[in-house]
Amino acid sequence: MDKTLVVMAAGLGSRYGGVKQIERLGPDGGILMEYAIYDALQAGFNKIVIIIKPEMLTDVKELFGDRIEKSTGIKIAYAFQKNELFTESRPEFSVRAKPFGTVHAVLCAKDVIDTPFAVINADDYYGREAFEVISKELENLDGAGASTMVAYRLKNTVSEFGTVTRGVCRVENGLLTKVTETYKIKLCADGLIRNTELTEDGPVLDPEVFVSMNMWGYHQDILKVMEQYFGEFLENVPADNLKAECLLPTMMDALIAADRIEVAALSTSDRWFGLTYKEDKPGAIASLAALHEKGVYPPSLWK
Repeated sequence: MDKTLVVMAAGLGSRYGGVKQIERLGPDGGILMEYAIYDALQAGFNKIVIIIKPEMLTDVKELFGDRIEKSTGIKIAYAFQKNELFTESRPEFSVRAKPFGTVHAVLCAKDVIDTPFAVINADDYYGREAFEVISKELENLDGAGASTMVAYRLKNTVSEFGTVTRGVCRVENGLLTKVTETYKIKLCADGLIRNTELTEDGPVLDPEVFVSMNMWGYHQDILKVMEQYFGEFLENVPADNLKAECLLPTMMDALIAADRIEVAALSTSDRWFGLTYKEDKPGAIASLAALHEKGVYPPSLWK
């Protein structure tokens, strides 16, 4: 069965302060999305789509894209997230600087997705197990009304260097019943994890609660639903709001609430790591080095 991995790599990385999607972190100079692609291919995915800004194309191809194609024989499809796409109804937004978020990103790849697909961030390490479980579940999806996601324990996804945004999940009987995009989650000095969006001493969050790291699985028919949802989102954005984003967790919560979709919640014991802040880089380098030393990855990902 054909399965597509869609990698979202067009974000600005404002908190990181640079193009974190192409930071070299692995012992052989690999970047995080290379590890995701490697794990996905090992798990049975056979198509790759990378969503980037147009100006990143040359760097991405030279950094790893051409090497992956040569090593695997798989042709990577590149899609460009551009604000003028799918915004014809609101032309005033076509020139804004900030991208329109993750729903819009996936829509920008609509023309090159024709199989069940998984969507991930480019700057997160998900772990081999996550790709294995979502790959199997994609085979069970039979239309736009069926989807899946991989949930992580909150304690395995926080950064010691600042706040993070996570989709806090409610899971019942193996199904996602609610996801709340929660901003400014902070690992505090006392070891507690708090929601500090309103105050520094905000409510304590359960470290074992499931959260979304934007690893979603869909049947390709969901793209029609996404386009409709994004159109409705765009209609309601005030003209002076130049930062509004249409996000996958928010969309999924709305579709669940409207009883339009059923989401199988898969879990993993893998520990997330990624690049939210520059201070996260040494830890990510050390984690990848340890995985190579344990034999999880070969000395070089691509031959």
